[in-house]
Order: sequence, then C-alpha cells, then structure tokens
Amino acid sequence: MSDDRPPSRGLATEHASADVSPGMLLWRVTHRWQAAQRAALKPFDLTHVQFVLLASLTYLDADPPAVTQKVLAEHAATDEMMTSQVLRALEAKGWVERTRHPADGRAWLVRATTEGRALANRAVVAVEACDRAFFGSVDNRLDDFTGALRLLSDAGRSQPLDNG
Repeated sequence: MSDDRPPSRGLATEHASADVSPGMLLWRVTHRWQAAQRAALKPFDLTHVQFVLLASLTYLDADPPAVTQKVLAEHAATDEMMTSQVLRALEAKGWVERTRHPADGRAWLVRATTEGRALANRAVVAVEACDRAFFGSVDNRLDDFTGALRLLSDAGRSQPLDNG
C-alpha cells in the first residue's frame, strides 16, 4: 500500500477536521460574508461585484476620466473580461459611462456618472454597517485580522486571477 493513497474511508487530509483547515474556514467565512453583503445591497439593485466595481471606480474616479477598465480590474482584483461585462450592465443602468481611450482604440476609459457616484456613496454606508456587524466578533482584534488579510492579499497579487 502506497503512503499517498487515500484512506479507505474519508478524506486524506492533514487536518483533523474542517474546523482547523484555514482554507475551509476562509471558504465558509467568505460565503457567509458575501451572503450578508448581497442582502445589504439588495435595496440598491446592486450585486456584490457591481458594488465593488462601482465603489472602486468612484474611489479612483478623476475628471476628465482617466481610469481604464484594466486599472479598475487591477484595483478590484477582478478578471478583466468579467469587469467589462459588469461595467456594461452598470452602463445600461446609467451608473457608468465608458468612452474609447484616445490613444488606444482597444482600451476603454470609465467613470461613474453623477447618479452612480451617489448610489455608491449611499450603498457604502450599508456595506460598511454590514461589515461592522459581521466582523463584530473580532472587534478587539480587528486590526490584527485586517493585517493578516492584507498579508494574504499582497501575497496573492503574484497569482493569476481566475474568477470562475
């Protein structure tokens, strides 16, 4: 019998249970947090990814528009193709304007409309309230928790994005 064969029953894992697996715990927390965010964003007619891109665009926005879809996708850590699809949906709702880049006909410049910026600023209040409630149990260690997330985020920057 080879040492790398799974046991006759169960999963061949190094963890005694799912409750001590960092990956499984992150998976569970992420999905519960996303469900809470979806509920918080429902009154604004925004999906979570739409909010992330609209809020990121509002944060990065300049006048005249100077934010490319590529810069926005990098900021939000989203796939460029998915970013383009979501921006088209936001544009159809009147919350984003896209124009061709004057120096690169393949690139798009994007900016939030006045209505889009106002929506992002109303929605961020609900999103941040949701975050306070969700992460309240680690309130006295929130700086440490956020620091650990930043380390993981920075370490992941070298990994290619696959949002599928």
